Amino acid sequence: MTVTRAELASHIQAAFRQGPANRTHLLAYAVGSHARPEIIAAIARLPDKSYTTIHDVWNDLADVPAGL
Repeated sequence: MTVTRAELASHIQAAFRQGPANRTHLLAYAVGSHARPEIIAAIARLPDKSYTTIHDVWNDLADVPAGL
């Protein structure tokens, strides 16, 4: 099953409520929300840097489609 930005956002959007988040923080949110292994794998591909918003994540996951 394909990973979409919509599904990815549903698992990590809350991570930004407390400010910027790095890859480790985003992975923890995804695991805590019981994300599928494919979602975890997509997040694990992210560079280890700080992301201010979900839109910053999209820049580094440009191959992930928006979805419906």
